[in-house]
Amino acid sequence: MTGETTVGVKSGEHWVFGYGSLMWRPGFAFLERVRARLQGRHRAFCIYSVHHRGVPSRPGLVLGLAPGGSVWGAAYRIADDAWPEVLAYLREREQPTETYVERTVRLGLADGRRITAISYLSDRNHPQWAGRLSFEAQARLIAGARGLSGPNVEYLRDLAEHLRAEGLPDAHMERLLARVEEIEAREAAA
Repeated sequence: MTGETTVGVKSGEHWVFGYGSLMWRPGFAFLERVRARLQGRHRAFCIYSVHHRGVPSRPGLVLGLAPGGSVWGAAYRIADDAWPEVLAYLREREQPTETYVERTVRLGLADGRRITAISYLSDRNHPQWAGRLSFEAQARLIAGARGLSGPNVEYLRDLAEHLRAEGLPDAHMERLLARVEEIEAREAAA
C-alpha cells in the first residue's frame, strides 16, 4: 500500500518527491532537501519518451515509478509562497504528454520523519506506458534515441552517476548503462 491520493489538499507544508532528474536538477527553490523512501513503487524505465528523450518515430525510455518494491529519492520542502509557482513548473515539466499521474504519497525521510509529498507516478493506462520490458529491450530503446532534452543515454548516465554520488548505487542501472554504451559503440563502428 503506497498511501497514494489525488493532489489537491493543502496541508500548510509542501513537499515534492524526486526519484530521477528531479534529484539532481530540481529547477525550483526549496527550503530543505532530505533523502526519502517511498514504499510500494520502484524506479523503472517504463515510459516511452516521445518528447524529452525520443520522438514518435523513434521513442526512447524515461523513468517512472512502477508498482512494487520501494525507491529512495529526494524530498524537497517548498515555501508556502513559492508553492503555486513550483507546482505549475512541475506540471509543465513532468506532464508534456500526460504520461504520469500527480499523486500525494507518504514518505519516510532518512532523518526519521514521516511526510506526504507530491510525486509523479506512471500512468499504466497511458499509451506511452511501456510496462515491464526485458533488459535487452530497454537497452535497445535507449541506445540511439534522442529528443528535445538530448540523447537518451545521457539521461541514463546522469541517473547512474547521481545515484552513485547520493550513496544509492543501482546495479541494474549500471548494467543497463554498460549495455547501452556497448550497443552505441558497436553501431558507431559499423
